Amino acid sequence: MNIQKMMKEAQKMQERLAQAQSELSNQAVEASSGGGKVTVTATGSGDITAVKISPEVVDADDVEMLEDLVLSGVREAQEAARKLQADTMGQVTGGMGGLPGMPF
Repeated sequence: MNIQKMMKEAQKMQERLAQAQSELSNQAVEASSGGGKVTVTATGSGDITAVKISPEVVDADDVEMLEDLVLSGVREAQEAARKLQADTMGQVTGGMGGLPGMPF
């Protein structure tokens, strides 16, 4: 394979990766904890966009439980976003794995 063709292919892949990243930022994942008492929504790129807390779980005498539920929900939403990223980028890269300089 000649170097010019390799450069052209690399440029095409870079364009596909940029498009996939843009699409990820427009997708949403959702995770919940405490049996649905806390729900966290994140973009496919991992940004947390919403946290919903059921009023029944708010207890001034047990703030620590609420903190744990929120933290758990955030972690699950971020993990779901990472999985979506890996799946999406895997399709773009053809399963080549992580590319140098790319955070996937």
